[in-house]
Amino acid sequence: MSLSIRLTRGGAKKRPYYSIVVAEKSFPRDGRNLEKLGYYHPLDTASPLLVDADRAKYWLGVGAQPSERVARLLNTQGFNLPVHTLKPEREKAAKEAKEAKAKEEAAAAAAAKEAAKAAAAAAKAAEEEAKASAAAAKVEEAKPTEDAAALDAEAPAEKS
Repeated sequence: MSLSIRLTRGGAKKRPYYSIVVAEKSFPRDGRNLEKLGYYHPLDTASPLLVDADRAKYWLGVGAQPSERVARLLNTQGFNLPVHTLKPEREKAAKEAKEAKAKEEAAAAAAAKEAAKAAAAAAKAAEEEAKASAAAAKVEEAKPTEDAAALDAEAPAEKS
C-alpha cells in the first residue's frame, strides 16, 4: 500500500478549493481517502491554507509521499521537505532555458567587450588624427611667416 498526500478538488467552476488528504496512489483524485489533513483555498486571501501539522508529520513518518504541490504548501507551514518535480520534461526544459539564457548573456558580454574595444580604437584613431592635424596646423602657421619674410626681402628690392 503506497500512500500519498495530495490535493482533492472541490468547489464550483472557476472557484476551486482543495482538501489536503492522505490516500492510496491507486485511488482516484477526488475519490476515497484515508484522512483529511487540511485545506487549501487559493482564492481566499485571509487564510488560504490550514494543515494539521501533527497528523501530517505522522503520515510523513509512516512513509506517505507528498505530491509536488503539497510539498510546497507544507514547506510554507514550516516543514522542510525536498520538492521533487514529478515532470522530468519540465526540469529538462527549465535546464535548457537556463543554459540558453547563460549563452545569450555570454554573447551579449562578448559583444559589449568588442564594442568597447572598437570604441577605444576609434578614440585612439581620432586622437592620432587630432595630433596630425595639430602638427599640420603648426606647419601652416610657420609657412606664412617664411612667405612674409620672403616678401619683405623682395619688397625693398622692388622700390629701388
